[in-house]
Amino acid sequence: MKPEFQRALIPSDEVLQLIGALNAMKDKLLNAAQQWELLDENGHVPDTPSYTALLQHTADAQDLSRDVLRLTADFARSPHDTTRAGSTVLKHLGTAATMSSYAAPHFTESAECALALPRSADPTDRHYLANRMVIDHASARAFLRRTSESLRDAAKELDGHLGFQRFLATLPSGRPAGASATQAGRSPPLTAPAPKPDPPTSQGML
Repeated sequence: MKPEFQRALIPSDEVLQLIGALNAMKDKLLNAAQQWELLDENGHVPDTPSYTALLQHTADAQDLSRDVLRLTADFARSPHDTTRAGSTVLKHLGTAATMSSYAAPHFTESAECALALPRSADPTDRHYLANRMVIDHASARAFLRRTSESLRDAAKELDGHLGFQRFLATLPSGRPAGASATQAGRSPPLTAPAPKPDPPTSQGML
């Protein structure tokens, strides 16, 4: 493999390890977005939403965001971001880091509304707080989903990079097509020299 190709590749063992980490984190975020529900089974706001449960969503979202940030920072410190594939992967990871950091504050806002809701006697205030709580919670879950999608895109890019490496491994070692047997380390077959024509006689010159 040519040196310029080698420099543009991320080692396959590192690619496989990173793909595994990305897929595991992607699934965690997607499961959280699906399972951390606020509305009941009928799609209604609960009469007494749990402040403790919503605050736990905040804590768990912060843990997930910290994992995404750590993974992004580790990749950014590696030399792989200078390659074409690495640059694209880092772009997806940067988006994931940003999206994940937005989720926890929205969960916190939702929890704050849940705490204030039972203490409000005014129907208008209660309606406002309930709507704000639902919107903030839905927004937080949307950020988790978008984070998961960015991690998925990063894993796809690495998977394509791995496929490119496998393709390169199937190519010839670099010997030009149609190279002679001598170039391949084999002696050419011996052939008899062509016979020389007889010299003209004096009678033929007359």
